[in-house]
Amino acid sequence: QVQLVESGGGLVQAGGSLRLSCAASGIIYSINVMAWYRQAPGKERELVAGISNGGSTNYADSVKGRFTISRDKSKNTVYLQMNSLKSEDTAVYYCNADGVVTTGSFRDYWGRGTLVTVSS
Repeated sequence: QVQLVESGGGLVQAGGSLRLSCAASGIIYSINVMAWYRQAPGKERELVAGISNGGSTNYADSVKGRFTISRDKSKNTVYLQMNSLKSEDTAVYYCNADGVVTTGSFRDYWGRGTLVTVSS
């Protein structure tokens, strides 16, 4: 059974920084893409940033230049460094692991989310 566990969310003032972590546990042979999504109250879930197994990254326009995604493949962990936070970054942030190869399975997984609140 693969599980994704996020950590690092919390309350921060506008202009501040937070670092989110997401660790995938279980019998995992490989993960294609790890990504962060977020969902603000009353809005749809949106992609924030993703990183491929080869290290290629992509970002939502709204976070480019402020957020950095990174990955430790040896630990099946993905990070999201968030700087210059704005009130509009307030949301529940979800970790996603796509193309996870485990024993007898190939699918994606979601974490339960971690709340980030940015006060203005």
